[in-house]
Amino acid sequence: MANEKVIAGLQTIVTDLAQQADGHQLQSRIFAAEGFSKLADKYAEHATEERGYVDKCIDRLLDLGCDVKLEAKREAPVCKDPVEWIKYDLQISKDGLAWLKEITEAAKDDYTTFDILKAYYQDEEEDMYWAEAQLELIECIGKQNWLAGQL
Repeated sequence: MANEKVIAGLQTIVTDLAQQADGHQLQSRIFAAEGFSKLADKYAEHATEERGYVDKCIDRLLDLGCDVKLEAKREAPVCKDPVEWIKYDLQISKDGLAWLKEITEAAKDDYTTFDILKAYYQDEEEDMYWAEAQLELIECIGKQNWLAGQL
């Protein structure tokens, strides 16, 4: 059986990432209502990807003979300002990657779990780089020009 740190990590991903997916779907709808269709599509796609990783973690916990819990989720912010949202989401990625690295390392002897966590890490890292690039672009061209590109 996988070590307890890995099992706890998979359960944390199930709980926290499910909430992140809901948050990204909510932000997608807010951005769509504001007319920012590119951002709406980006975050809707992101929510779908996250739900896929939640499913993989649930399946892995079940494969390992573990109980999966439907845990309470804490309230999370919602932003109408796309730039403020990207800043917030970037920090979530940075914090999450530091934690995820530890769990992935702990799973290195469980190749199946390691592969799931590694793929999730790579996806989250790509999201972090995207957010950083958007903030750099905003700095270069200005918020209004960047927002116009998101219509």
